[in-house]
Order: sequence, then structure tokens, then C-alpha cells
Amino acid sequence: MPELLKQVAVTILRGLNSTEEEAELVAESLVRANMRGIDTHGVNYLKLFSDRVWAHVMDIPTKIRLIKDADTTAVLDGGNGFGQVAGHRAMRTSIQKGHNFGIGLTLVRNTNNIGFLSFYTLMAAEEGMIGICACNAAPSMAPWGGVEPFLGTNPLSVAIPTDSEAPVVLDMSASVVARGKIRRAQMLKKEIPIAWALDEKGEPTTESDAALKGTLLPIGGPKGYGLALIIDVLTGMISGSKYGKNVDTFHQLRSPTGIGVLTMAIDIERFMPLYHFKELMRSYVESIKRTKKAKGVPQIYLPGEIEFEKERRSQAEGIEIDTVVAESLNEILTKMKSPLKLTSK
Repeated sequence: MPELLKQVAVTILRGLNSTEEEAELVAESLVRANMRGIDTHGVNYLKLFSDRVWAHVMDIPTKIRLIKDADTTAVLDGGNGFGQVAGHRAMRTSIQKGHNFGIGLTLVRNTNNIGFLSFYTLMAAEEGMIGICACNAAPSMAPWGGVEPFLGTNPLSVAIPTDSEAPVVLDMSASVVARGKIRRAQMLKKEIPIAWALDEKGEPTTESDAALKGTLLPIGGPKGYGLALIIDVLTGMISGSKYGKNVDTFHQLRSPTGIGVLTMAIDIERFMPLYHFKELMRSYVESIKRTKKAKGVPQIYLPGEIEFEKERRSQAEGIEIDTVVAESLNEILTKMKSPLKLTSK
């Protein structure tokens, strides 16, 4: 199933005038999101890509330009193309600079949704480096105490290599939940938990429609608001991209979104031998696993461990795709006169 799903994704992306190389890269990001249980950042985006390309508000193939380059830093222009292509190029640049100088930091302006952020931080972890990635997003969350959306969910990911198969991977939004989960609930006509969002009047709601018209709640109250603000400045403002209320949504066909991205790679070898760091991490992880568990808790998970196990199961057992998503992709395949077809769960 993962192979078929990737073949479908590549077929659709190539039909949108993408190059073979970027189609493979974007498809890998989307399918891996589904494999890891992050369905909000998976192949459902193929319809959004198609709509935006056909409406001429997204430019494919992706043309990335180098704006600034120094020893440890760089700024790229994403050319209003695939965010995955820009994010991948940025992290590859950061990794190379990290190898050369100990640390590399690359910013991206003028791009679109980059998918799940650990796709990029894992690139660094796989090379024995600490990877960091953040980006801003369209307004969906009010400043703490307000009811008018101003900041995006502004996610952050950090991946740390270990001596096991699975790195420690933090991948989180500054809001209690990613807005994509509310859109998914709306698509599936399901209610949402009361602690996710407020309606337009600032009242808690379980209705996805009302939540999308209102505001998401920040994680940790004012702390999540502060984190979203800082990420907006570091990714949008400093990169020369859009920030605050100027970032446009990817889900309406109005204009380029103007997402800003930050990628960083830190070479652990500049601080201590990598093998020693991994030994310390192994001991650290084992200590966490041995800590006393709450009643009814079978085990303590590390950040990213659940997603890693889900990806491994998906590789062996296949991926379940929602009927609505499968139908929308089949419509695109038919429009492109492809013989491929997806079945849903």
C-alpha cells in the first residue's frame, strides 16, 4: 500500500508539471506523514496542490533562488512552489554548513506548507547531527487573552540522534492541536474536544465549523502564545517572508501563502565524540523508561516513538486512507486520465 500510494502521489504531482525529482521528494513526505499517523499532513494535500496550481496561485516546478550565503547561514527564496522542496533544500544546506563550521542555519522565504517538520529534522539526525526546524503559518490562533486570530500554529521540531534505530524527535505545534485536525474533523463530520478551540465569541466549542471561524487555543496558555510569536519572528520576519496576519492560508485560493521556514543543523562532534553522546543518550533514555509509571500506563514513550512504531507497522501492514480523501484523489487521477485508483478503508 505505501508503494501504491506513493505511485499515485507521483502521478498526480507529475501531472501538475512538477519535475520527476521534486515529485518523488514531495510524494515521500506526504506518504511518510500518513505512515507515521500524521494524516493531516499526508496525501490529502494532493487535492490542495492541484487546486492551487490550476488556480495559478502556486508555481510549479519549484524554482529556488539563493538570496544570501555566508559561512554558517543562508537565505533561500522558495519561489512559491512546493514547501517540501524548499524545506529539503534548506536542511541540506544547513547540514552541509554544519559539517563545515559546526552549525548551519538556513531560512526560507516565499514558500508554502512544508508538511510535517520532522521530515527535515530527521535528515540531520541521520547524519549524527541535531536537527531543528520551525515555520510560521496562516493566522488561526489569537494572542493570549484575545479572540481574533493573529498567529499561526507555528510548529517546531527537534530531532536528536541516538544509538538505536529511532532518534528522539519532538514535533509539535504552538497550539493545543494542529488546525489540520479540526479540518479533518469537519471533513469527517465529527465533533472536536472542548479544549481545542474557541468560537468567534471566545466560547469553547466542540463544533469544527465554529472552531474554524474562531481561534485555536495555544498549548500551555500564554506559553504557547509566546512560542508562536517567537517562531513567527524567527521564520517569517527575519527571512523576509510574510508574518503575523499577512501570512495567507493554503486552504483558500487567494494568493501565495508566503510561509517562512527555519532549518538548523548542529554538529555534535564539535562538542564531544558522537559515540560518547550516543552512549549518554542511551543511558538517558533507559533512565526515562525506568521511571515510575502512573496507574494504568503500560510504558513511557519518548518524543517521536509512537510515530516511529506506527511507520514501521504501516510499512508491513499498509496505510488506511479515508474514503473522502481516496475519492478526491481518484477524481484527480481520472481527470489526468491515469489508470491508477485508490481504495479506502
